[in-house]
Amino acid sequence: MTTYAVARRTQEIGIRMALGANAAQVLRTVLGSFAPAIAAGIVIGLFSAWAATGLLAHWLFGIAPTDPLTLAAVSALLTTVALLACYLPARRALRVDPVIALRAE
Repeated sequence: MTTYAVARRTQEIGIRMALGANAAQVLRTVLGSFAPAIAAGIVIGLFSAWAATGLLAHWLFGIAPTDPLTLAAVSALLTTVALLACYLPARRALRVDPVIALRAE
């Protein structure tokens, strides 16, 4: 889904690059557009994990189901993976020549 969303924005990225935006600005814009979905997923996941503590308690050994360090570590890992999943297609779109991107449609 992320690759498709970035591919649909290739012309927009080409226009931004043609108007003088550097790669870091465009990358920040693309990653920023996915940030609310990532944040919502992390929040929903944390609330779901908290709600499922009764079911998870007997499967966990040596750790509490609501251990804040574990929840923070898993949240950080999943956020990193999600940002990487957004970064790779965005980086690929940045390599496209702005003239080719503008002529594509």
